Amino acid sequence: MKSMLLALSLLLLTACDGGLWNDPYPADDAGKSILYTAFTERPKHLDPAQAYSENEYEFLAHIYSPPLQYHYLKRPYQLVPLAASEMPSVRYLDKDKRPLPATVAPNHIAYSVYEVHIKPNMRYQPHPAFVAEKMQLTAADLADIQTLSDFKQTGTRIVTAADYVHQIKRLVHPQLHTPIAGVMGEYIVGLKEYAATLQAASKSPGFLDIEEYPLSGVEVVNDTTYRITIHGKYPQFAYWLAMPFFSPMPQEVERFYAQAGMKERNLTLDWWPVGSGPYYLSENDPNRRMVMTKNPYYDSETYPSDGEAGDLQAGYLADVGKSLPLIDQVVFSLEKETIPYWNKFLQGYYDASGISSDSFDQAVQVSVSGEAAVSDEMKVQGITLNTSVATSTMYTGFNWLDPVVGGNCINSLSPRERAGVREDVGNCASAERARKLRQAIAIAVDFEEFISIFANGRGISAQSPIPPGIFGFKEGKGGINRYVYDWVDGTPKRRSIAEAKRLLAEAGYPNGVDAKTKQPLVIHLDTTANGVGNKSRLDWIRKQFDKIGVQLDVRSTDYNRFQDKIRRGDTQMYYYGWNADYPDPENFLFLLHGPQGKVKQGGENASNYNNPEFDRLFEQMKNMDNSPARQAIIDQALEILRRDSPWLWGYHPKQYVLQHSWLHNIKPNIMANNKLKYWRVDAAQREQLRSEWNRPAYWPLALGFVLLSLFGVWMWRVLKKREDAR
Repeated sequence: MKSMLLALSLLLLTACDGGLWNDPYPADDAGKSILYTAFTERPKHLDPAQAYSENEYEFLAHIYSPPLQYHYLKRPYQLVPLAASEMPSVRYLDKDKRPLPATVAPNHIAYSVYEVHIKPNMRYQPHPAFVAEKMQLTAADLADIQTLSDFKQTGTRIVTAADYVHQIKRLVHPQLHTPIAGVMGEYIVGLKEYAATLQAASKSPGFLDIEEYPLSGVEVVNDTTYRITIHGKYPQFAYWLAMPFFSPMPQEVERFYAQAGMKERNLTLDWWPVGSGPYYLSENDPNRRMVMTKNPYYDSETYPSDGEAGDLQAGYLADVGKSLPLIDQVVFSLEKETIPYWNKFLQGYYDASGISSDSFDQAVQVSVSGEAAVSDEMKVQGITLNTSVATSTMYTGFNWLDPVVGGNCINSLSPRERAGVREDVGNCASAERARKLRQAIAIAVDFEEFISIFANGRGISAQSPIPPGIFGFKEGKGGINRYVYDWVDGTPKRRSIAEAKRLLAEAGYPNGVDAKTKQPLVIHLDTTANGVGNKSRLDWIRKQFDKIGVQLDVRSTDYNRFQDKIRRGDTQMYYYGWNADYPDPENFLFLLHGPQGKVKQGGENASNYNNPEFDRLFEQMKNMDNSPARQAIIDQALEILRRDSPWLWGYHPKQYVLQHSWLHNIKPNIMANNKLKYWRVDAAQREQLRSEWNRPAYWPLALGFVLLSLFGVWMWRVLKKREDAR
């Protein structure tokens, strides 16, 4: 009993020392310039040649430094130098490689030559690969090595133009799966042939040294200059130069990781990236947390000095000229559930947070006019809200190869195209029937309702594949899909179900029944949506089809099987989405370009849509500079797409981000993946508010101490009476 009371007394004294019982971070972190955030699943690839997902770029965009980046503050999105000392120059050549004027028509340009000058004296993060004596490791050297931090010695070196050229060669490395290899093979001169050369060379045993094989379209001029030659005119190539695919890769790092025993310890470039960016990955425990630490050698960039009107008043220019990054470390903790993440944010243990549907009403209040603001509860804590429309389109596609919902009139196709069209979708009457069916479904599926119910209003209905913020998007009456909407009182209004039923009857399915076979019309939708959380969404979309008497069969499956069905064309309808690689209409319209068909060409046109007139306009538009002439062509192309309805255009999501008052410089930038380097944390304010919000309540412990003491006294008296009775 004395021991119990002593232990409880010590516990009570410990509780009174002012510490936070629920703080999930080490006490040593207090007061430091650290950003705390979370991730929900580990990134699959951290090799810049293989990574292409948003959760991978969240790390790679800070670890690597490609030549270009998006200006953090300016809108519309604008490319500016990052590792490059200036914007790359571009020269145009004819088929004989003679210079052409900059104003020449695109069809006369055979080659475009990009010359890139990089900043001198940039350095890589500290890494053991740069220590010469550690390049040849024995089994004994690796005996005590389990992670990269176990290496006692690290080094660095200056970034050279040759490192950028080396990475471009890696895009077709036969041992890597590079998602842009096909696209770049069409543009970079000699890259397709280079891939075949490396494939043949890889059959020999041992390390494949790609530097032994020259690439004709890419050359090193000197230590700080290199050139890339591409076929034709392709102005979007500059956007690719802002992606990790075109970051520098030191050759010695590949050799370092290729040594025996490395892969078994997860010591690979895909696990431990090596870059020259503002941060490096100092801890990689994907089952618990991942940590990025400031690259001590990064000194080539400062906070921007200009932005948009209003940025000064909003406080976005308070750190002009300061060396980046402004935060020393970024800690990503694994959070598989939204509720714990949300509660930790409210307690101040995460600095910013998205908003799940479960927490939306607690966090946000929407005015009658539709304006969103933080709730009173959030205001009390000094929490603010940032919103932006994503450069993304969530859509539902029709498979053009399907005999019921797809197909072109065969008379509109060329002889070569006709050969690849199935008989049952080649008839003009059949194609017109399918078009009216698609239009009827497009009217019936009410995405305004979907956004309201399932996204808490966080989105806008799409009128075409092109989202706001991308050239080609039009506001107002001129930008609506007139096959689905009418313009009423200054706003788009979805056409009536009666109109949808009329189209359905004209398609040969009155009241959802095939007039010829007298069988109910059944449409199959393939999706990866499964589990309890998605059941209500699937029920909702079935009800949309019920409105016009059409039965919807939802076929849910895992992502890998879904991808296989898309590749084989074994779908009728499917649910998909696309995030912009770069802010250009070509990056959305190519998703419906005939030669990009998924089944026949292995491209990104998952609907296998094929309209020769749209393809002609796309080819004419894709390499043009933004201009009224380009807009006119886009308008024509969108009219074709809206009439054909190869997609239910769906919606463009809105992003809502909450931030605490101690976090500064948070301006929404959809295209910039490297935004964390601009953020700033007031660690002292965070410590103060955390303490206030998480002050422990001592009275329950004190009450427990008193009750236990009373129980102890009573127990002692009972035992004493028994002892006296003896």
